[in-house]
Amino acid sequence: MNAPGSLPLAGVKVVEFCQVAAGPFCGMLLADFGADVVKVEPPEGDAMRQWPPVHAGYSENFAAINRGKKSVALDLKDPAARDFARALALEADVLIENNRPGVMARLGLGWDFFSAAKPSLIYCSISAFGQVGPRSAEGGFDLTIQAASGVMSVTGEPDGAPVKCGVPLSDFASGLYAAYAIAAKLAQVRAGGAGGTIDVPMFATTLAIAALQTSEYFGTGKNPRKLGSAHPRNAPYQAFRAADGYFAIAAGNQKLWQSVCAVVAMPELLDDARFTSTTLRAQNQVALKDLLEARFANAKASEWLAKFRDAGVPGAPINGYAEALADPQSVALGLVQSIALPGGRVTKTVGCPVRLDGEAIAVSKRYPALGEDTVALRQAVEGK
Repeated sequence: MNAPGSLPLAGVKVVEFCQVAAGPFCGMLLADFGADVVKVEPPEGDAMRQWPPVHAGYSENFAAINRGKKSVALDLKDPAARDFARALALEADVLIENNRPGVMARLGLGWDFFSAAKPSLIYCSISAFGQVGPRSAEGGFDLTIQAASGVMSVTGEPDGAPVKCGVPLSDFASGLYAAYAIAAKLAQVRAGGAGGTIDVPMFATTLAIAALQTSEYFGTGKNPRKLGSAHPRNAPYQAFRAADGYFAIAAGNQKLWQSVCAVVAMPELLDDARFTSTTLRAQNQVALKDLLEARFANAKASEWLAKFRDAGVPGAPINGYAEALADPQSVALGLVQSIALPGGRVTKTVGCPVRLDGEAIAVSKRYPALGEDTVALRQAVEGK
């Protein structure tokens, strides 16, 4: 495994003024790649510390996106605490915050202070709608951003009520964009460039990852629609019901379509005028689904998946997380790692999914208790 000292961001210092998901996830990504991350929390702690499951007083949700960090607990409305926070940031290369626009400035920790005090600092702000524009003052959470950005309009069954994606993709997409932008800006600063601000609006990043949906709208002038598990441009490319439950196959080109017809022993579909091209199959995918599911009802999902695997057609069971985490590929990649949380709870987490030079990254097993590094870091700052 890649040891912490050999990672690309070794030696980079980060101060994180973030709560819940987007900002903390960004900070953890930087920590995974070797950065020294100090998390500044209010005296009561990041709100996610209270999210269940909680064992021995420590949240496993919190642990999942805050590994590898140090924790300082400060009341930033107190001038002495503000000065300590400033000192931490002045020693850092990067500051991350995910407050509403204007909050950090009111606390005396905005870019207006640091631009003069440390112009080489990279100051990254993650917010619901960004630092400028008519909605910049609004707050937001993953649900409301998924709603505002269009995600909920294309998620769920065609005639169903609006639903959000089951994974908080707006939070995590914005955290990924923030970490990517910070890494790019670090390269610029290391090459002799200046620091500066990075503005990461969750609304904008969620629109950006919907590149296929926005391009469909630009090209047709029509809103993309909900298709359940189906695809607007490919078929068969969705979940299908077998005798004992559902499975998914993705026949994304003509050759794979021919393989599907061979597996289900329905060569007549190849000559059906409704299905002779990818575009036509997508347009007639409801009829195609009915025909295929009539055949799929004759065997179990696992049996069909084995046949499709032998034929080279990508397919998968509809896994729960228990099954996905136990998949042999998860084991081969070393994704699931044992950890010990403050309070003695021994549990597991998913490590960094990226491999460098063919090796997994040995992520930190440090999970900060609230404010556990406040005294040591204050003494270090005051001693300089």
